Amino acid sequence: MAQYSGVAPVANPVAIISPQYCAPYPIDLAIVRKLMTLADGNLAVTDVNGNIIFKVKEILLTFLHEKKLILDPAGNPIVTLRRKAMTAHSRWQAFRGESTDPKDLLFNAKTHSMMYLKTKLDVFLANNKEEKVCDFKVKGSFFERSCVVYAGDEDSTTIVAQMHKKHTAKSIFLGKDNYTVTVYPNIDYAFIAALIVILDDINRQAREASSSAN
Repeated sequence: MAQYSGVAPVANPVAIISPQYCAPYPIDLAIVRKLMTLADGNLAVTDVNGNIIFKVKEILLTFLHEKKLILDPAGNPIVTLRRKAMTAHSRWQAFRGESTDPKDLLFNAKTHSMMYLKTKLDVFLANNKEEKVCDFKVKGSFFERSCVVYAGDEDSTTIVAQMHKKHTAKSIFLGKDNYTVTVYPNIDYAFIAALIVILDDINRQAREASSSAN
């Protein structure tokens, strides 16, 4: 059973990547590193019983550019994430399938800073060209595994997913470097998984920058 607060769910499915990833009930996703059976990369998204839902494959293009492919269990790419050159605002683009063509853009995501302890990510869907108001936002502390994903702008209180520091009894095997995320009903859990992959990379960049500074 997913750790779910019981907040009234979104009435209609919110499909960013595909309606097939919208469930009428809450879903717990576990983010797992260095899975022994994972041949396509070192990061996977599973259910709390360890069944792989998505795999993440990293492709380094240049020092300033990289791509990550989110694959289904059969190894088919469903989303391509591309990080743009590092600036004060780390920025990612998400495309459908294995494409990086602008016509296949799903969403843009950018941070406000590279602060290690604080997380603030604004997400703009492809049709939001001006990016004056975000469509989704992530706030909290990725370091503390206490991020919350909201639908809407800065003042929205509509929660669509929530990260958990603690594990359920079934997910103890995951280890201390892994964590779970509850996706609320009718929310595209592939989209939430893509956001978590982006946050994971931003956190890694900030951690490395902090280590270099010291």
